[in-house]
Amino acid sequence: FSWEEVECLGSCSNAPMVQIGKDYYEDLSAERFAEILDELAAGKVPTPGPQNGRYAAEPLSGLTSLKDHDSGKTKYNASVQLASDIGDTVKRIDGTEVPLLTPWIEKGARVGTPPKAPAERAAPKPAHAAKPKAKKAETTAPKAKAAAKPAKTDADAPQAGKKPRTMKAPRKAGADDLKMIKGVGPKLEKLLNTLGFFHFDQISKWSDDELAWVDQNLEGFKGRASRDEWVAQAKILASGEMIEFSSRVKKGDVY
Repeated sequence: FSWEEVECLGSCSNAPMVQIGKDYYEDLSAERFAEILDELAAGKVPTPGPQNGRYAAEPLSGLTSLKDHDSGKTKYNASVQLASDIGDTVKRIDGTEVPLLTPWIEKGARVGTPPKAPAERAAPKPAHAAKPKAKKAETTAPKAKAAAKPAKTDADAPQAGKKPRTMKAPRKAGADDLKMIKGVGPKLEKLLNTLGFFHFDQISKWSDDELAWVDQNLEGFKGRASRDEWVAQAKILASGEMIEFSSRVKKGDVY
């Protein structure tokens, strides 16, 4: 198996969670996640949804409001119940997904079934028309059209801002843990190192023009440096002080 960390899956209230195929496995512990992988490896299909006994996203102790809606519910919440009823859980992975019915198109039609082509009508015979007189061939050759200019690409666009001073490698004492800057995860730290940034004091000295250059060159994360105020955070960290987020990173509560 392999997995990928992504920015957001819209399930904060049920975190930690993972998406497998099209289904969410929520309220996970490290042990339960390992069990799910073992079940998948054995050819079993674990039931998706909350894994700690919750029905959906209500408090673990039960509903505290809207209690009138707690009766008459299905065994699982709507999305999990549907996946269980039609046997569709994780099947998008191996291509055996149950076809979806589309009664609004045609009774009994299934997704992927091409619509019936309308019967072709015989083309009407063209009306008899007098043959046009042939024109004399022009003796002068037509002027060649100017060659079309190639379309501009992102590579042709002028670079925004000014590139900051970079380093080929960190100083002898080693690189700073750039993940202590809120908004810089493991992938962004690796990208920053690739661009030549290893230390808080480097980032703290970026001018507005240099910040604009960095924003433009964060492949896949453009604009993140400005949005998360990396320069302001780096100035505090470069001075030896800590911010609330960096304290949690140092304790191991984030990564």
